[in-house]
Amino acid sequence: MPLTDLVPDGWREPARQVVTALRGLDRIIIAAHVNPDGDALGSMAAAGWLLRALGRECVLYSRSGVPDYLRFLPLPGVMHDTVQHLPFAPQAALLLDCGEPHRLGDELARCLPGLRTVNVDHHLGGGMGSEFSWIQPEAAATAQLMACVALCAGAALRGPLAEAIALGLVTDTGGFAHGNTSAHVLRLAAHLVENGCDIPLLRQRLEHCWSMARMRLWARLMERLDLHCGGRLVSCLVRLEDLRRSGACKEDLEGFVEQMRRLAGVQAAILLREDAPGVYKFSLRSFGSIDVRSAAMQLGGGGHLNAAGGTLHMDATRAMEQVVDSVAAILKEHTQSRNLC
Repeated sequence: MPLTDLVPDGWREPARQVVTALRGLDRIIIAAHVNPDGDALGSMAAAGWLLRALGRECVLYSRSGVPDYLRFLPLPGVMHDTVQHLPFAPQAALLLDCGEPHRLGDELARCLPGLRTVNVDHHLGGGMGSEFSWIQPEAAATAQLMACVALCAGAALRGPLAEAIALGLVTDTGGFAHGNTSAHVLRLAAHLVENGCDIPLLRQRLEHCWSMARMRLWARLMERLDLHCGGRLVSCLVRLEDLRRSGACKEDLEGFVEQMRRLAGVQAAILLREDAPGVYKFSLRSFGSIDVRSAAMQLGGGGHLNAAGGTLHMDATRAMEQVVDSVAAILKEHTQSRNLC
């Protein structure tokens, strides 16, 4: 079958438009949100491998660098953490998995007005691209969209390009366990495996790399879980002091909010992380049709149906109260709607 058959109906035209836009650009800086997760880094790497295949000059940029737990991923070049001393003066930017300029980091955000930009994202609220924007909230991961772009460009999904796409799929679907694991995602994953991508090895590299600091941090936080709404909602507060005492870093929290959902009876989870005094980042997770994105949006954040987040500027007690109240309201609405059915 034609490889473009792996691209869902309705996605082929915007994917082709991204290809056309990229072919009209050169000296491209590829970036995603700061503190990149597997999807952000996988999307960036996939874009870099594709642009190299298209004969375009490009660099990768992340103000916060590559997280230690993702350093196994082959990259198509050096990851730059500053726009100073790049091998060329960027003329364009490919922005991935990031809907707001400030999430790129202040340094790159200041440069955007002078660059032609293309934006590919699966989060609502994107659209930074002046050349072209493809925002597809139905996608499980931005890496899935980059796979569609690569297929429409005639690139074979093999080698490091395939591994980069697989990383984004695996991390943003929770290892193909989240509700966003569609038939299209599984067909794409099967195609990657058929072409030599070792997904079990990828998961081993992601999951069997814990440090003692991470173990200590998780043990510390497990004792602090709070239940709300009759056990349907679980929350946890993470202070900077917890990281210091455990010898851990923010990256060591990756996956903890998903772990909280393992409690029997829990339908939604809240992780509230202190980033600085008076600054708290919240991460929300849920199951099925429970829409934590709407709770996040009420608090100035965003995300997906079952995975969302944002940042609050206030003290810890007030921040936790606001997030718990917002998610509790969503759970109440969900229960009422089911009772009416």
